[in-house]
Amino acid sequence: MALLTVDRLTKRFEGALAVDEVGFSVGEGRCAALLGPNGAGKTTTIRMLTGLLAPTAGTIALEGMKPGQDRREWIGYLPQHPAFYGWMSGHEFLVCAARLCGLSKKEAAERSGELLERVGLGAAGKRRIAGYSGGMKQRLGLAQALIHRPKLLILDEPVSALDPIGRREVMTLLGELKSETTVLFSTHVLPDAEELCDDILVMAAGRLAAGGSLAGIRERNRQPVLSLETEGDARSRAWLAAWLKRLPDGFETASATSTGARLVVRDLEAARRTVLRELADENVRVTKLEVGYTTLEDLFLKAVGSA
Repeated sequence: MALLTVDRLTKRFEGALAVDEVGFSVGEGRCAALLGPNGAGKTTTIRMLTGLLAPTAGTIALEGMKPGQDRREWIGYLPQHPAFYGWMSGHEFLVCAARLCGLSKKEAAERSGELLERVGLGAAGKRRIAGYSGGMKQRLGLAQALIHRPKLLILDEPVSALDPIGRREVMTLLGELKSETTVLFSTHVLPDAEELCDDILVMAAGRLAAGGSLAGIRERNRQPVLSLETEGDARSRAWLAAWLKRLPDGFETASATSTGARLVVRDLEAARRTVLRELADENVRVTKLEVGYTTLEDLFLKAVGSA
């Protein structure tokens, strides 16, 4: 069952079309990644979902929400660059956020303590936020987004500004949270999406270029790939450059790498025979010929390039 349904969502800014009739759904209990290059419309879409921007057109619906109910009551939101009052302690900030969400004084204090422990800030709860690291602030932001037990957690580039240690801390926490609530997060880092998500939504130029379950999209778009590496002598390089220009039938795309080429093919066995025959005929010295399949990055580049 879909928890979130978006239909023909559109946003214009003074004539410029930032989001163009985007439609998708996120199933209850699923983790979905909103992918796209910078400027694709991800943040604008998220701001409309969270109520921070009014759509020019289109609808946003949450399953089970009563008519006239503010959907922000159902949503926990972590912006890309969360802002805090540096003079507050982490515990004071969470209590303030909880009270603003309607929790009682007692419940706010209990919930804040519980979440500080959950995000690994229990020992730092009484310290001023100004002294927190970037990773600590991001984890505090996650605690704030969860304070009112939202049905949908929305995160805008949650790890893009973090160092490797802070990134790993937040990714581990998100991996735990996705088993407890529905999550939608935006990113342009494809390994993050592959690590966490069940579904992907690819945006390009304000439109939805591809979408569906990660497993289903991989299966539908998977193509065989041959990775070829030759010795770095001038003769091998010259042959490879000339061969890539006159690519035989059966090869979809070819791209040169620092040591060889990456070939997307239609028929794996036929392509392998062709490559081996031509290598033997030209006496080109090979260091590796490897078989694989197209990746999420290939799909992403294809979807973005065709938008």
